[in-house]
Amino acid sequence: MRLGLINSAWAQAGRDTAWGIQKTKEIGFDCIDIFADPFDIDIRERLLIKRECDRLELPIVSVCCVAVGLIDFNPSVRRFHLERCIAYLDMCYEYEAENLLLVLGEYIWNKEVIPPDEQWNLGVETCRELADYADSLGLKIAMELEPFPLSLLNSVETMDRFIRDVDHPALRANIDISHLQLADVQADELSRLKGKAIHVHISDCDGKVHGDLPPGRGVVDFGPYLDELQKLEMDGTVSIELEYSPDPNNIEAWVREAYESTAKLMKQHGLRD
Repeated sequence: MRLGLINSAWAQAGRDTAWGIQKTKEIGFDCIDIFADPFDIDIRERLLIKRECDRLELPIVSVCCVAVGLIDFNPSVRRFHLERCIAYLDMCYEYEAENLLLVLGEYIWNKEVIPPDEQWNLGVETCRELADYADSLGLKIAMELEPFPLSLLNSVETMDRFIRDVDHPALRANIDISHLQLADVQADELSRLKGKAIHVHISDCDGKVHGDLPPGRGVVDFGPYLDELQKLEMDGTVSIELEYSPDPNNIEAWVREAYESTAKLMKQHGLRD
């Protein structure tokens, strides 16, 4: 498997986009994931990302999108988020990426006002529509598992069920190891996602709250999860996710530490040379 980095690590530390892409290549990553909203960046930034990645021969594998409104009960909100996700998929195609990493929202009002099945079905319907469009572009959508109690997809069971309900070959799963730890998902549960998972996020945490630390800085026992990944026989990418470094001035050392610890883990478990 390839080892990548989500470029938000640099952006959240205030680093220039081109500088961050160059550092990603310099440190030794095989590829990069892009966190950028096509509705927010201008044409110059949009082209800069692709040109720098092409120049450095650093493939863009995934583009990250948070679209909590896809399950909103207001049709106008869902229409906006569908339009926005289609723009994301267009950008994935432009960047010659492989997938759109998609984060759905949460059940609202503690599941008490709107029946939760209604919100679930809204997610199924909107994601099936997006999967159709992704498929027309030769792309896939990788759904994110979030470790929060009211998240629509917060366990392997709900992820498996959602993929089966959408029932579209272009809609698959992302495996986030830190999120699995926080959601108390045991490694052997990943067997349910064989043939359904296409992308991986890796980071560490304190076991209590979302953290996105370099592997080795928290409590995650990565071995069992990585062994299960090998059994899934995925031909994909493990992307390091580092959010909001506690010391932005030393972000390069933070990313380099994450690269080295992750590369070592992947080699130990037969996932990367």
